[in-house]
Amino acid sequence: MTEIQRPGALYQQVAAAIREAILSGEFTPGSPLPSESQLIARYEVSRPTVRNAIAALRAEGLIDVRHGKGSFVRSDGQPALTIERHISRTSDGRFTMPNGDVWEETEEPTTYRTRTTKTTGRLLRLGKEEALFGCDRLLNDPGTGTRAMHRTLIPFEVAEAVPPLGKEPGQQPAEIYRLLTQDGHTLWWSETVRARMPLPDERATLQLPDATPILHLSRVAHGTDDRPLLLEELRVGADRAEIAYRITADKQPARRRQA
Repeated sequence: MTEIQRPGALYQQVAAAIREAILSGEFTPGSPLPSESQLIARYEVSRPTVRNAIAALRAEGLIDVRHGKGSFVRSDGQPALTIERHISRTSDGRFTMPNGDVWEETEEPTTYRTRTTKTTGRLLRLGKEEALFGCDRLLNDPGTGTRAMHRTLIPFEVAEAVPPLGKEPGQQPAEIYRLLTQDGHTLWWSETVRARMPLPDERATLQLPDATPILHLSRVAHGTDDRPLLLEELRVGADRAEIAYRITADKQPARRRQA
């Protein structure tokens, strides 16, 4: 039995006591918390107070509540999956990407027409409401159960200039790269990563625990004159995956010798 002697709402006091027990190692990562009845007896409070305390700790991301099983201390272990973010090209002109043979598509890709938003327009250097082809894929890593949401966005003008893209805009990124290269583009890529809290549909689709952010990666393929040709977005739970990059040094321009 633990006596509560802190100021503040009673449920906040109980949440603080449980938090201390977690941080001190009394309740270890991955282990179940005591039952509601045990917490009521331990802290000598009512059931609503315990439930409010558990809800507060869920919001902080310290615990998960598994329906029918109880509350568990969230694991602080290493991410289940490392996603490599570099692109290679084979001698016959094909593009390959790490993890490309890991992901499985859990359902048929959805291809549609859409328009730029403020964010996608900025990345593609287009104004608002410019026409795009979009393709959404739901991916799964069978080894870890990690889910990811992948999207490609192709400006109409790019698809019109490359007829196979206009005909089938939902092709895999590696194939899109190949088609753009065949059209005469020398490609390079830029990528940004940000963490944010998921929207409700993202949380449900990615099957995320409470208070879990997602990693949102935006990759732009640039072509002739550095023009953006394709935007890819990858969204994955930050509790499941880490992102790894291979970095090489740029070549410095040769210095002119003074006569």
